Amino acid sequence: MQDLNFPKFSFRFKNKENKVSIFDVIRKKFIVLQPEEWVRQHCVHYLIENKNYPISLINVEKELKVNDLKKRYDIVVYNTDGSIKLIVECKAPKININQDTFDQIARYNLTLNAEFLMVTNGINHYYCKMDFDAEHYQFLRDIPEYSQQ
Repeated sequence: MQDLNFPKFSFRFKNKENKVSIFDVIRKKFIVLQPEEWVRQHCVHYLIENKNYPISLINVEKELKVNDLKKRYDIVVYNTDGSIKLIVECKAPKININQDTFDQIARYNLTLNAEFLMVTNGINHYYCKMDFDAEHYQFLRDIPEYSQQ
């Protein structure tokens, strides 16, 4: 897998039937290593190790309904009160992040109401803070570190 624009993390791998898998500390199991999963695992470790988000508040690859359609988000970080602090949309490194990507995460956020959004392909990262009153988002340099509210 290619190097990504994240700090270096140590991962657990296993090779079974000529397929490499990576251990997901959130789902507590090995996941077949695909380019998007490589990005997702880096992002999870970034949130835990660099931004100090507790593992217990992070959820990965869960289903949600958007306009009666079943979708799956990549990463959600909760606040301690159960509300959602952050949604992360991960793409494979070769996928360019464009308006469609932001539209996708914005649609998810109509249901989830997260305070922060992050879109990444492992190379380029975009961070936004929602302003629900004005119905727009403001780009940030990074997402905030974890702090209990």
